[in-house]
Amino acid sequence: MEIFKILLYFSACSFGSATNRVLELSDRFLELRGESPWLIMFYAPWCGHCKKLEPVWNHVAHALYGTDIRVGRVDCTRFTAVATEFVVKGFPTIMYVKGDERHTYKGERAKEDIVGYTIRMSRSPVQTLASPQHLRDTVAQGDLFFTFVGTREGHLWEVYKEIAEEYRPFHYFYAIESTCMQDYTELEHNPGVMVFKDNSHYFYPVPEEQEMVENESVVNTTLNEWVNHERFPLFTKFTHGNLHQLWKIRKYLAITVVKETKTGRITTDEDAEEYVDGYKFRDMVESVIRDNRDKYHQHFQFGWTGTPDLANSIAMERLPLPSLLVVNASTMHHHLPQDPAHHLTTDAIQVFLDSVIAQSAPSFGGDSWPIRLFRVYYNAKTSLEDMWQGNPVLTALLFGLPLGFLSLICYSIWCSDILDADEEEEVNQHEKKE
Repeated sequence: MEIFKILLYFSACSFGSATNRVLELSDRFLELRGESPWLIMFYAPWCGHCKKLEPVWNHVAHALYGTDIRVGRVDCTRFTAVATEFVVKGFPTIMYVKGDERHTYKGERAKEDIVGYTIRMSRSPVQTLASPQHLRDTVAQGDLFFTFVGTREGHLWEVYKEIAEEYRPFHYFYAIESTCMQDYTELEHNPGVMVFKDNSHYFYPVPEEQEMVENESVVNTTLNEWVNHERFPLFTKFTHGNLHQLWKIRKYLAITVVKETKTGRITTDEDAEEYVDGYKFRDMVESVIRDNRDKYHQHFQFGWTGTPDLANSIAMERLPLPSLLVVNASTMHHHLPQDPAHHLTTDAIQVFLDSVIAQSAPSFGGDSWPIRLFRVYYNAKTSLEDMWQGNPVLTALLFGLPLGFLSLICYSIWCSDILDADEEEEVNQHEKKE
């Protein structure tokens, strides 16, 4: 095994620096991977997204150096056997591998997100908070997490473990003795389940004991729904990486749409009727949910996105910036305030949200087949427009050359009969003259 490590290190590709910790793997990995945990990037040299991920991947390897997790990458154009074994369908694909266990990463391609995912996957689905100080240190980190409080037995504990296994790729799950909670907060239930987020904590409303005895499936359903509803901060950031998980919470998604530059600065439409500060608009929408959590949290997941294309794809139109878009995660219908952003106030936003709850607000879109087809058409059209605005010469070459060749092929096919016919007519006329 030591020889294997040395060979792997010597075969590491120097695409970052001399201290790069990423191991360049080959087909031999299938025979020698062992039972150690691996985090692997499957890539292709021609893939632009893979090249963009390279520096991030190098930082991930540095962050995990010193743990038992090895970070590697595989060139799938050279080592096709590895790509076939792990059923790689796109590039880049990030996968956590341990023995026969394999999990594909589907989150944001940022160092912190990838490292957090890897650490969670390498540990037990439910970790132990051993002391009150351990709890305080975990809370101080500011990350959202769940914890089971009390004796680890019974139906509630078994359901909690199953949920922790399901959501482990996205969140931390802990268990703590009730005695360690006495100095922190007064327990509503023992045993019970809590979530720590937004500088506060909330309890799972445990069903009455008699109801649990009569129907244990009540716990299965209600705990799963509660965890699903609480597993995002009160005002989260919507991205392409977490949107597929946000659809699953079955709430209205109230999305504040702004435009964020690569440096993290929020900009506003220059062609807007009246200038609206994106920061202030976002803060105003956030204040609505923070001041009215009890009223809206059950119905809405609030958040913001700095990628207008994400919201435009849902609304199937270019929204003005900033905007407020509400989407029904179950039906894909969306709602827009009738007033422009510069006329919206906290009271106006609440009136709009109340109308959405009452189902009296005008709705658009949906999930029918005509709407799906139109969404595909809209996404293709906007992608082409963005390509043209970014590099018109390259776009013209990409689409002009294939269309030119296709035109030549069609001309040669369709016009060959006409040319043959002309030749036959000339021969017939010549024969008649003779």
